[in-house]
Amino acid sequence: MIYFGLVGLGICLAIGLAAVGGGAGIGRAVSSALEGTARQPEAAGNLRTTLIIGAALIEALTIYALVVGILLMGKLPAPESALEMIKALGSMG
Repeated sequence: MIYFGLVGLGICLAIGLAAVGGGAGIGRAVSSALEGTARQPEAAGNLRTTLIIGAALIEALTIYALVVGILLMGKLPAPESALEMIKALGSMG
């Protein structure tokens, strides 16, 4: 039964930490791109292209974490069988 709790915790951590990390990464990338544009306006086109590629890669990592979360959800039991396990544990004690 502890296994299912740990799987649920893993799902929450995978998706939550990926969202926080992805948000922080994109925020830092945008901040650096804006700073570079402010210092050298003629390089704005190159910075924008690089920023878009970097943001896409960061978002891809966040999507990978979502996929891991969805795959872990497949390891959880159906609600009916989970209730049966809880009832069986309750009758033991």
